[in-house]
Amino acid sequence: MKKEVDARNVACPKPVIMTKKALDSMAEGTVTTIVDNEVAKENVSKLAKGSNFRCKVEKTKDGNFLINITKGINTEGEEETTNICTPDTFSDMTIAITSDKMGKGKDELGNILMKGFIYTLTESIPYPSTILFYNTGVNLTVEGSEVLDDLKKLEDEGVEIISCGTCLDYLEVKDKLKVGEVSNMYTIVEKLKGASNTLTI
Repeated sequence: MKKEVDARNVACPKPVIMTKKALDSMAEGTVTTIVDNEVAKENVSKLAKGSNFRCKVEKTKDGNFLINITKGINTEGEEETTNICTPDTFSDMTIAITSDKMGKGKDELGNILMKGFIYTLTESIPYPSTILFYNTGVNLTVEGSEVLDDLKKLEDEGVEIISCGTCLDYLEVKDKLKVGEVSNMYTIVEKLKGASNTLTI
């Protein structure tokens, strides 16, 4: 089977996600992903190498890159013997999001990174069991947030979305909450203590 993924003019991390979806949809075969920049080329190539798939990159005359990823067939053309396992849908992880921007520095860049992070969560299994929002992070769960659709998708899949009530009140946006539930600091602490793994953004 052969598939082509055109990921030109597509912002990170979507070229990787598009390629992964194509690879996941086949038992064996080749996916050729077309990208137009070095960063996307490196990221898609790392996906292939991290999954132990063969990867060959070609540069075209117009400056694009063709990333040919072969899955399930060894160099002699015989099927590889692999252990196939289906990952659990959820991991015992709680993610705490403390700001509506990711990282420190340029606010515009922080917004872009946060949008990319939330979107990537929707495409990455296992999902976290809980996502906590506090401080200005609650702005992501209220009316006007650019990531509401992605957060609603996570909630529909069973991810628990919790926003700090004190934070919503302080920022005067409690009546604009559009996804998840309102909770208190006790619940936030219990969720952080009870998870096997926690990640703070």
